[in-house]
Amino acid sequence: MKNDSQKILKDFKPSKEFFIGIDSDGCVFDSMEIKHKECFCPNFIKYFELQKISKYAREAWEFVNLYSKTRGCNRFLAVKHTLDLLKKREEVIARNAEIMSIPALDKWISEESKLGNPALEKYLSDKNIPELENVLNWSVAVNNSIAKMVYGIPPFPFVKNSLLTLSENADIMVVSQTPEEALVREWKENNIEEFARLIAGQELGTKKEHIALAAKGKYNDNKILMIGDAPGDLAAAKENGVLFYPIVPGNEEKSWQLFYNTAISKFFSKTYKGDFENNLIDEFNRCLPEKPTW
Repeated sequence: MKNDSQKILKDFKPSKEFFIGIDSDGCVFDSMEIKHKECFCPNFIKYFELQKISKYAREAWEFVNLYSKTRGCNRFLAVKHTLDLLKKREEVIARNAEIMSIPALDKWISEESKLGNPALEKYLSDKNIPELENVLNWSVAVNNSIAKMVYGIPPFPFVKNSLLTLSENADIMVVSQTPEEALVREWKENNIEEFARLIAGQELGTKKEHIALAAKGKYNDNKILMIGDAPGDLAAAKENGVLFYPIVPGNEEKSWQLFYNTAISKFFSKTYKGDFENNLIDEFNRCLPEKPTW
C-alpha cells in the first residue's frame, strides 16, 4: 500500500526549529553530467534500440535531463519525455526510425507516485508486459553503470560548511528522485551523511510528497526551505507553500557561496522570503529553456 512505504516520512518529528530539504545530484554533487552522459544515455540507446539515431537520442536525452526545465525529473518520466521528443523530430522521421511506444509505462506513471525499481518490480510481479520489463531492465542497468562509474565526486565548494552551519538550527533531509542506495553511498563516501536526519529517494515518492509528509504542518512554512537545481525542486517547494533556494546550473559554486555567506542567515532570521527569494527564483527561471531549438 502507498502509505506503508512512506511511514518513515509521516513519522518524521522535528528536533530543531527549522527544516531543510536538499536535492543531491547536481545540487550537492556535480554528478548530473557523468550520470546522464556516461550511464543513463548509453543504456537508453541500447535498451530502446536507438542505435540508428544515437546522435539525436543523445541530444534529446541531455535536453530533457540536463538542459531544460525538465532537468532533474524522475528517470521513468525522462524515458517518456525523451521518446515523445524523438517521435516529433524531423531528422528522426526522415531516417524512418521506429521509436517505441510504451502505453504500459504511461499507465504505470499515471497510477504510481513512487517511481522506482521496487514499485515497478512489484507492479510486474503478476503481469506479463515485455515492454515494461524492458524499462525495468534498463533502469537496473543504469544503476549498475552508476555504481561502477560514479565515485570520487566531492560536494561543491561551500556545501560542507553550509551543512555544518544549517545543522545547528535545522533538521536536514535529502529530497531526491535518485535511488536511495546511490544517495546513501554518495553521502557516506563524502562523510556528510551525518548531517542528514533522513535520506529520501524515489522509493518514498515524489519530492512534493517528501516535503508534504515530513515537514508540512510540523514546522512553520517560513521555516521550511528546499534547496535544488531543477524546476521540479522549485515546484515541490511552492506547491507546498514553502521557501526555495536555487542552485543555478552552470553557476553552482557561486550559488553555494551566496547561500553560505548570505542566504543562511536570512533564512534563520526569517528575512529570506520576499525580494531576496523572488530575485533568486527569477534568475533561476531564466537559465533553462522549455523547448529545444530543433
